[in-house]
Amino acid sequence: MIRDMADANLRRAVDLLAAGDWQAAHTIVQEDGSALAAWLHGIVHTLEGDLGNARHWYGKAERPFRGPEAVQDEIAAARREAFDAKKR
Repeated sequence: MIRDMADANLRRAVDLLAAGDWQAAHTIVQEDGSALAAWLHGIVHTLEGDLGNARHWYGKAERPFRGPEAVQDEIAAARREAFDAKKR
């Protein structure tokens, strides 16, 4: 049940990132220790323009950092992963 709530929060964070509200998404992802949260945290810092911190969080998520030019593709991929997890 707790993980379900956390997953719902991460799906909310993805929606916020897609809307450009990285500050609100940051509040959510920094409270979660999952790999998905680390990836989203990396996206947050990419949108913020803090690329060094973004690379750090991508590393924690064990994902390649594709840079700011790929951020919209990253949000779309994270959305697919977050909402696919909901179906399991």
